[in-house]
Amino acid sequence: MPKAQLEYISSELQKLREQGLYQKLRILQGEQLPVAHFDGREVINLSSNNYLGLTTHPKLKQRALEAIEKFGVGSGAVRTIAGTMTLHMQLEEKIAQFKNVEAAVVFQSGFTANAGAVQALIGPEDVIISDELNHASIIDGCRLSKAEIKRFPHKDVEACEKILKGISPHKGRKLLITDGVFSMEGDIAPLPQLVELAGKYGCIMMIDDAHASGVLGRNGRGTVDHFGLHGRVDIQVGTLSKAIGALGGYICSSRDVIEFLYHRGRPFLFSTSHPPSVAATCLAAFELLDEEPQLVEKLWENTRFFKEGLQKLGFNTGASETPITPVMVGDAALAHQLSRELFQAGVFAQGIGYPTVPSGRARIRTIVTATHTHAQLARALETLEAVAKKLRIL
Repeated sequence: MPKAQLEYISSELQKLREQGLYQKLRILQGEQLPVAHFDGREVINLSSNNYLGLTTHPKLKQRALEAIEKFGVGSGAVRTIAGTMTLHMQLEEKIAQFKNVEAAVVFQSGFTANAGAVQALIGPEDVIISDELNHASIIDGCRLSKAEIKRFPHKDVEACEKILKGISPHKGRKLLITDGVFSMEGDIAPLPQLVELAGKYGCIMMIDDAHASGVLGRNGRGTVDHFGLHGRVDIQVGTLSKAIGALGGYICSSRDVIEFLYHRGRPFLFSTSHPPSVAATCLAAFELLDEEPQLVEKLWENTRFFKEGLQKLGFNTGASETPITPVMVGDAALAHQLSRELFQAGVFAQGIGYPTVPSGRARIRTIVTATHTHAQLARALETLEAVAKKLRIL
């Protein structure tokens, strides 16, 4: 039994159970594959961020093993003391070259990259202008900065400009920040228009490209490349945990910004650096993106096939433009029930409700990968149709 001081936690968990919102962690037994084993059941996996299938790519696995043999299993220190290895510098140089920027720095996760960079670069005397559906890591970074936060309705460029006009007399710095691809909606930011506004009103322009890296642009170079905006976005955030197939995040910017983050980026300063196997794996992944553009092409072929199938069946896929395709349900309890029954029928598509998405906009979130076959996706569509009809969603 919990202590009296913690009894409220048990009550909160019971409320979640009564509302049909309580979820157990699904346990992956084996590799992260398009058909994988979770909780002892074989399911078509539509819940992974492994866009290009790189978590199991032979080249990445081999490079990880070689790095362990040569450098050991850990770095042994934070980057600013004794934990900067040659592999870390090689990875950052490769990322900078890939993204066509002066420099890059790797953080321990995409979350810490966003939170650490915003907190380091912006302070209490400044203003942040942020899309209302930006990722939680951006929201936390904004809060940690103690800056004034102005949110504009999702992708509403006119509302964003209205805010910028209203704060034009402000003497502090202004940061305009957006996701590149929004993780729950699957739509793409209006980056060209936001870049214009940033220039017009003297804002630092920052984009979180976690779900665009390896997905949009030439060979997966991201939203900036997708729109041809090189040199016009001051700070780009990316992840090593999704399409790259491993773990971590990174910031791309000018050399001065990166050097400043060496001194003021708290997650960089106070966390042990990546194990050599992870750094080597990520380096190999960026090499693959340059060498095998067909990975990204196959991802998009599968995306079109699956998205068109969902829409033909009558599912509401929201505003999705990318491999992230929500199936909108509305009621959170019903979305979680749909997810559970799909799992029992052989399809893993996670239910998403409040507070991850706004109340009344619950959905299951599906993500296809380059390694799914059309046969697997067709079977997933058949299962979705049958279960949705059973629950009177279709």
